[in-house]
Order: sequence, then C-alpha cells, then structure tokens
Amino acid sequence: MKRLLTFFTFFIFLTSVSQNLIDKNFAEVDSLYREDQFYVGLGIDILVNKPKDMSQSGFSGGLHFGYIRDMPLNQERNIAIGIGLGFSFDTYSHNLFIGETDTDQSIFDVIDSGVEFNTNRFSTQVIEMPIHFRWRTSAIGDDSAFWRNNTGFNIGYMYHFKSTFEQPNNTVNQTDLDELNRARFDYYFSFGKSKINFFFRYNLNSIFDAKLSDTQEDLKLNVIKTGVVFYIL
Repeated sequence: MKRLLTFFTFFIFLTSVSQNLIDKNFAEVDSLYREDQFYVGLGIDILVNKPKDMSQSGFSGGLHFGYIRDMPLNQERNIAIGIGLGFSFDTYSHNLFIGETDTDQSIFDVIDSGVEFNTNRFSTQVIEMPIHFRWRTSAIGDDSAFWRNNTGFNIGYMYHFKSTFEQPNNTVNQTDLDELNRARFDYYFSFGKSKINFFFRYNLNSIFDAKLSDTQEDLKLNVIKTGVVFYIL
C-alpha cells in the first residue's frame, strides 16, 4: 500500500510541475487545445526469452486502460509530452508449472508433454504511469481525423499475481513469489489515425528472476504485447 501511495503522489507532483512550466511558455496560445484522453487497449501477449521446451498454449492476452494528460511543447501544440495513470490486466497460458515445496521454496518446472492438465496460467495486474512523447498532424482548431504517433515508456508496479494449475483432483494456486519482479518497465510505441491506433509494448525487465528447479536454467521471461488502442477525447 505504501508503494501505491508513493506512486500516486509522484504522478500528481510530476504532472502539476510539468504543466506549470509548459503553460508559462505558451500562455498566449489557445490553452484549450490539448489531447487529454482516456485510452483502452486490447492485445495479445507473447512470452519471449523462454527456457528450452517452454511454450504458450491457448490464448494469452491483456487489457490496459487509463487517462493521459497532454502537455504541448511547441507553438502549434502538435508535439507534446503525455503523462498518465492506468492499469494493465494480462493472462498467460503456458506449460510452466509454478508451485512450492513443503518448506515454501518456489518450484518452476516445464510440464512434460505426457502430463494431462485442464488449466495452467498466470495473471498479473499492474498499476502504471505512461510517459510518452506525442506527435500528431493536427493543428489548433482542427477537429478532423489526423495521424498520431506516441512513443515512450510505461513505469509500473505489479500489485497482483496469481498462478493456477488444475488437473483432476489437484489444484495449485500461487499468489506470492519472492522471484517476482514487481517493478515493471515497458517500451511503448503506437501509431494510427483518429481514435483507432495500433500499439507495441516490450517488457524491458523480466517477470521472474529465477531458475528452473530441475535443470537450473535461467527463467527470465519478457513479454511482447501488440494490439489496438482506442484514444477517447
């Protein structure tokens, strides 16, 4: 909870200070022309840097949404810095078993192809702050559809994790792992026209900092996310 409060405080401080500095430079320009927006993104999640024999199965995807504050940098107000606050929810289906021993030591093992199971996945929930450089082809007073390009980083904190393995007469759930990297850093890029845009995200740090229990192979999963994002004025 303290980390979440620190996250919110830093976001409010950064947006207020940045906007005050920018408004002083453009006091004579139409201050109403900004692209303050709500955004909703839907995409597929691809695990990369997987250990040997680990694979994804079924559908893996996610939803991210939030609000981003537009802070123009030039007189035309079509180049800006965007700072926002949002949430990301993702689910990954795969063949990696996550459990623990009787002494509470984490277990990470790739499931043999002969083992039958109904469900094996983990889900994450992240609170995040996008910090993007924004460019668009619009001008002041232009309400028509125009091209836009956003690139930058998303800084986040994974406040929820749950792994679920299910087979007949056996269910294993894990919600707290010492090997989790809860701090999240993503590279972000999107482009498109009007409200519909395509996005690409890449985790700069891995989800886990662990080793497979049987082979001691490094387990450092990164994620590529790609899909469509809707910007709503």
